[in-house]
Amino acid sequence: MGSAVEAMKTGAYDYIEKPFEPEEFQMVFNRATEHARLLKEVKLLRQRQNECDAGEIIGSSASIRKLQSTIQRIAGFDTTVLITGETGTGKELVARAIHRMSKRKDGIFMAVNCAALPESILESELFGHEKGAFTGATNQKKGILETASGGTLFLDEINSTTPNFQAKLLRALEEGTIIRVGGTKPVKIDIRVIAASNINLLEEVRAGRFRADLYYRLNVVNLEIPPLRKRKEDIPLLAHYFLNRFSKKYHKEIKTISHGVMEKLLQYNWPGNVRELENTIERAVLMQSGNELTGVELPDALVTDIEDSDDQIVSIAEMEEALIRRALQRFQGRRDLAASALGISTATLWRKMKLYGIG
Repeated sequence: MGSAVEAMKTGAYDYIEKPFEPEEFQMVFNRATEHARLLKEVKLLRQRQNECDAGEIIGSSASIRKLQSTIQRIAGFDTTVLITGETGTGKELVARAIHRMSKRKDGIFMAVNCAALPESILESELFGHEKGAFTGATNQKKGILETASGGTLFLDEINSTTPNFQAKLLRALEEGTIIRVGGTKPVKIDIRVIAASNINLLEEVRAGRFRADLYYRLNVVNLEIPPLRKRKEDIPLLAHYFLNRFSKKYHKEIKTISHGVMEKLLQYNWPGNVRELENTIERAVLMQSGNELTGVELPDALVTDIEDSDDQIVSIAEMEEALIRRALQRFQGRRDLAASALGISTATLWRKMKLYGIG
């Protein structure tokens, strides 16, 4: 009996005591064979699931195929990842794909936009606070780093954080513990951090706006998502993907995109990247009455560049959206510089970005 127990501990499926009947051996053998087949099938299904998760990043260009391949290779390793790419390229989509393909897939995936919150609120949300830590802190509150333990935290626009916050985040990553705001006792955490930036973070380090030690701690794996204008061969695939999705959502029977519309999609520069294309197709589907997406249903701002048009009449909202997109593109996503150039506050810029779906 002792040898049988040892055999089971080392991976044996079952055991048969001597003497045994041929029928008993055959029955155990059949069960073991079926068990091995099921294990192989589960492994294959998980592999296919991983391929599907990476495949949600739509595209057939060389750059996207390389990105999909890299995601599949690194997702299973519990390390930090830094995703870089312009606004609207799909950084959160990549982060979610990594989470679903990781060992933490059954845990929480939490996304936080660092640019949307002031430092004090961001710190309280992530690290939590003790009762009485500040005015209004009437109860102890666990932060996201605690509540999402065992899962993945996606920190978007990490470049917008302050040096003080960066230092605290670095300490949490290196020590695997946090101290709540107003607290003194370390609390253990178990979380994978994926960060993203819409500007070149290394340039921010060189300019002294981002901590070098945190940059290197986050940049264990770097995934760069190319802008849509640099992978225009993916536009037809993306356009049809969004067409099918929104046709189903709005109960339409639109099956095709006219040649003329596709030409315009391919000629446009897409400063808002995939998100702008997605919003454009959604608007077109809403307005379309036939079974083909035609050029007349596309917004004027898509067909003709506003700043190059002398006789085109567009709405103030369209003009404002285009100006905001150009300012963000010109200043590589730096909202403070874009807001200054537009003559508005960063808070106003943020509200208008939310209004126009500029992420």
